[in-house]
Amino acid sequence: MTEYRNELDSLGEIEVPKDAYYGANSLRANQNFAITGLPVDDKFIDAMLEVKKACAIENGKIGLLKEDQKNAIVAACDDLLNGKYRDNFIVDPIQGGAGTSFNMNANEVIANIANESLGGGLGIYDKVHPNDHVNRGQSTNDVIPTSGKIALIRYFEELKEETEKLIGSFDKKAEEFKEVYKMGRTQLQDAIPISLGQEFAAYAKVIRRDHKRFDSAIETLSQVNLGGTAIGTGLNADKTYVEEIVGVLAEVTGLKLTQNEDLIDGTQNLDGFSYASAILKTYASNLSKIANDLRLMSSGPQAGVADIKLPARQAGSSIMPGKVNPVIPEVVNQVAFNVIGNDMTVTMAVEAGQLELNAFEPIIFYNLFESLRTLKGAINTLRINCVDNITANEKALSDKVQRSVGLVTALAPHIGYQKASEIAHKAIDTGISIRELVLKEGLLDEKELDKILDFKKMIKPGILDEEKIL
Repeated sequence: MTEYRNELDSLGEIEVPKDAYYGANSLRANQNFAITGLPVDDKFIDAMLEVKKACAIENGKIGLLKEDQKNAIVAACDDLLNGKYRDNFIVDPIQGGAGTSFNMNANEVIANIANESLGGGLGIYDKVHPNDHVNRGQSTNDVIPTSGKIALIRYFEELKEETEKLIGSFDKKAEEFKEVYKMGRTQLQDAIPISLGQEFAAYAKVIRRDHKRFDSAIETLSQVNLGGTAIGTGLNADKTYVEEIVGVLAEVTGLKLTQNEDLIDGTQNLDGFSYASAILKTYASNLSKIANDLRLMSSGPQAGVADIKLPARQAGSSIMPGKVNPVIPEVVNQVAFNVIGNDMTVTMAVEAGQLELNAFEPIIFYNLFESLRTLKGAINTLRINCVDNITANEKALSDKVQRSVGLVTALAPHIGYQKASEIAHKAIDTGISIRELVLKEGLLDEKELDKILDFKKMIKPGILDEEKIL
């Protein structure tokens, strides 16, 4: 049978499990916010602990914490960062109160570990108090956004690394397929020749732009409002602490953090989060477009487009033997849809703040963390289980190019748009090739035609023979 201790908070007494390192505030939040059933994100917890550690170091330095209190808090944070006591973070990631529940969960756990190390009892807080010592010079309103930004930066750094690998895979395929020629398509209709390598090179380029945008997001998120306390005025924080705390935090985290130039602005306005979310949405949109292309180009394998073959990863049907589906691009699509939906949530939450504080950071972080985690997983499986082993149906592609009516576009400067259009329609109606029709009608001689219809040269800009242009 569970034994309990009585703790007193501003609402009165509450029974807390005797051996728990969390306290009354954490328990009330656990009871009030049974929303997702999930724990707070690990990187968010780590960032919060680093913030608390940095604050203890600075408060100790300027004499606002006794040496033994500072050391006990720092040691508690280090223990937690090393994985101890983590099951004592019991609040749901989606919570009311602008993140106060998560902040107090951290304060109570750290205080109890520190108290115990100094010979005190759990829940007594006579040696280290959650508010007076662990939360010294802080408010939920500067601690939560600062911790969230640190976690986001680390997620973006991981996404950058995984994205670099995906770019490398597309680059390799671009080189492998550089002399694999096919018909390009516009509006799903045959257009003019292109190489499969050019298509994959374009995929690499659009992802490179996304990769570059990540740096911009990281730079924006690196500006934090720690030191602003409740509304950015720094009330209850020592002047030296306010001036120095972000520098200490930068040392603790190893990140290039700077303090918001205007802490009131940094506390009430969360546009940096909507900016970061928009960058993720753009990335998701680009990935989804590529996934769509891969699914379309691999459709078939006999009655579809069948330009390429995706690696078979699992059986595609419980009823149709031998069927293989493009499951990897499909999961990328689904992740993209979710990221785009998360962006809408972030946008609405950023907009919904009033006056000096936005109370909706918990849902902002919940959605941004999910977007970053799932995008990383999606591009990892896209690279390893799809792109790296795509093959081209080279002969079929070559045959389609040579038979395609789209080649007539190259004839337009030589025989005129109207005549080229007539030839195209005849080819479609009769099944006779463009080449045969042009020669039959005596529009160009065979040597001229061979030069013009060299589809290997069509895929690059060139200078037309002006004497042959109408």
